Amino acid sequence: MPGEKAGAAGEALLRRMQRLLARAATLKGRDRRQLLALLDDVETTRRGLLRECAEIEGEMRQATVRATAIGAYLRNSQVQRGNRHN
Repeated sequence: MPGEKAGAAGEALLRRMQRLLARAATLKGRDRRQLLALLDDVETTRRGLLRECAEIEGEMRQATVRATAIGAYLRNSQVQRGNRHN
């Protein structure tokens, strides 16, 4: 399922972000190259998380549309049956 893959990818990105934040806490302020590399890694991970969020939001929107369509189909079928029996 796509949702499960997205969830696994999102979990991996969250773990990576936690590792990066832990690394940032131990980094000395004078090491400019490591800080720049860390900022780049954090930004890349943040963009990945935003992509995962957008994908999940799209899946949720699609599920809502499907649930609405199923509800409409169910209501219509109940009305149709009620008319036949009257």
